Amino acid sequence: MQLWVVIVILVAVLSIAAGSIILERRLLALWQDRYGPNRAGPFGVLQIVADMVKIFFKENWVPPFADKVAFVIAPAIIVTTILLSFAIVPFSPLFVVSRLNVGLLFFLGMTSLGVYSIILGGWSANSKYALLGSIRSMVQMLSYEVFMGLSVVGVVMLAGSFSVVDIVNAQRKIWFVIPQIIGFINFFIGGLAVTHRIPFDLPEAENELVAGYHTEYSGLSFGMFYVGEYLGVFLISSMTVTLFFGGWLGPLLPPLLWFLIKTFVFICLFILIRGSLGRPRYDQLLAFGWKLVLPLSLANIVVTAIIYMAVKG
Repeated sequence: MQLWVVIVILVAVLSIAAGSIILERRLLALWQDRYGPNRAGPFGVLQIVADMVKIFFKENWVPPFADKVAFVIAPAIIVTTILLSFAIVPFSPLFVVSRLNVGLLFFLGMTSLGVYSIILGGWSANSKYALLGSIRSMVQMLSYEVFMGLSVVGVVMLAGSFSVVDIVNAQRKIWFVIPQIIGFINFFIGGLAVTHRIPFDLPEAENELVAGYHTEYSGLSFGMFYVGEYLGVFLISSMTVTLFFGGWLGPLLPPLLWFLIKTFVFICLFILIRGSLGRPRYDQLLAFGWKLVLPLSLANIVVTAIIYMAVKG
């Protein structure tokens, strides 16, 4: 893969993640009928720049009671794992960093490694609020990553490959969201949980745990956790489009533009859900996953396998 493609994708991904912050603030203001950022620049678009400058100049404080090595490393893990996951995302036939034949497994593996960031961040801070947030996150992420993995088994059956490029090409006749509507719903729910977005933001839960696993973080370290969340939203939106909505496929417009339009719709959906849903209790969250999402995922695999064998047989 040419170096310029890697650089272009890296810059674009970080820029879109930063832009998603101001997009979220403006859309939430619109949907909740209130003012959003409107002072720094036209429509408040420079507010994110002001926030970045502020974070750069804030003290990157490490608590004296913390495990300093783990405390410093933790924020970097989540950003690194998410950026590595983008290596397999096919933005268009030309803009793909790596065409791994097991790209889907690589994506699931990288998202699983991201849990170490939050566990280390909460544990190393030596704070009861941060520790409780990290424990919640560990259970939540490990649970819903199981459902995410099971939800894409039907897609792999239909495409006959773990390569995300092959999965996109297999949707030229029909998008997989139609035969795999249950898989799509379960995957999207798992994505909400893995990125800690409302209604699955219990690891942060300001009214219960102050801020959860990143309570003791400040400055650039906190900024990395913050950007990591929006990178995760962009990643899950991109993979949802890739696996279930035909990726870059579409008429008339350039492939890259089709991919960005579809991804933009799902980013807006993430934001709309944040502005409209409340937070469940922790036991309700886990019961919802293990008692509803898991049986639906397993049933989807069985039904897909039966239909697939009947058609192929």
